[in-house]
Amino acid sequence: MKMSWKGWVTLILAIWLIIAAFIPGITGSYGASLANDLIVGIIFAVLGFMMLPAGNKWQGWIIGISGIWMIIASFIHMGKTGNLWNDLIFGIIVLIVSFFEKKASEA
Repeated sequence: MKMSWKGWVTLILAIWLIIAAFIPGITGSYGASLANDLIVGIIFAVLGFMMLPAGNKWQGWIIGISGIWMIIASFIHMGKTGNLWNDLIFGIIVLIVSFFEKKASEA
């Protein structure tokens, strides 16, 4: 069974997002940002586990849409500067991973 690097990256990003939700300098206890980061982190954890053996095109689409959401959410939940940069960088990395996931599933 071949392990997908995209699955590992997605899983690591998910773990980071869940942990970052509780770091005071990033999200802290800012309600909407905390909930957003936790929900997206859990979705990414599930997708990351599903992508470990081999990814599918639909997983790439969900990751891509979530990446776009995180970029938008970074400007909506600007309660803390750390949260802005965390979500913005997370969203950009996720978009890059989703691009590779969609390309790999088309091949």
